Amino acid sequence: MGTPVSTTRERPASRLLVVDRDDRVLLFRFEHGTGALAGQTFWATPGGGLDLGESYAQAARRELREETGFEVDVPGPEVAQRTVIFMMPDGELVRADERFFLVRTEAFDISAERWTDLEREVIAVHHWWSAAELRSTPEQVWPDDLADMLVGLGVWRADD
Repeated sequence: MGTPVSTTRERPASRLLVVDRDDRVLLFRFEHGTGALAGQTFWATPGGGLDLGESYAQAARRELREETGFEVDVPGPEVAQRTVIFMMPDGELVRADERFFLVRTEAFDISAERWTDLEREVIAVHHWWSAAELRSTPEQVWPDDLADMLVGLGVWRADD
């Protein structure tokens, strides 16, 4: 008999690069206490998977509203794309086609009113990160090239 073949589900997703007037980027700290990711902690941009029939831009707008409470008619331009394989909290491996949208705004208070039960369980805190903070943190940040991405977009300078 051959080796079983595992399948990886395709997961289109929209991610948000929310940047305030002081050029700080919004990240959430995820702390997994149970399940396949138990013990893992990391920072990540807001965002998530597309709903059936939803465009990347529509998902970006919805995810921004659901995860932050901030509403916009247009999420901002799609500025980057990456494909990454990662494990979901339930242990499923997915291949995510992530599209990044740049949202420029004032800093605002995050609302958890529309968070899912899973988000309430794993999102510990949020923080508006400066370039210096992001570059000097020993903590895991996703995407791992976020600082370079923001430099490439002209949000930050290489020497910030």
